[in-house]
Amino acid sequence: MTIQELYTKIGGNYDQAVRVMKKDKLIDKYVRKLKNSNVGDMLAEAGETMDAVKLFESAHAMKGVCSNLGLEGLANAADEITEEYRAGNPRTLSDDAVKEKLAALLRRYRQTVQCITEYEESN
Repeated sequence: MTIQELYTKIGGNYDQAVRVMKKDKLIDKYVRKLKNSNVGDMLAEAGETMDAVKLFESAHAMKGVCSNLGLEGLANAADEITEEYRAGNPRTLSDDAVKEKLAALLRRYRQTVQCITEYEESN
């Protein structure tokens, strides 16, 4: 599987990743690092406690990493949670609605990580 095929499979924006990273070698390096990062675990833990600061920080971290990698679906989903907990923003979602969005985001993140594992195994 090529890096472009991986991006197609995970619904990423390869062109965006190229604009940021410039080279396939760097995209490959950082996509692999995403799999081994703790950003998903941090977000899951924050969701268990519904700690507003931790939810903001972990969702913001995921948003940044995924934006740089051109993983727009993940970045946009993380952005919803980021903005829900950004200081000064009024809450618009119930805790149950946040938990649903968080569960969907984490499912998508885990699917992406699984695809990255398949990519690694094919190379």
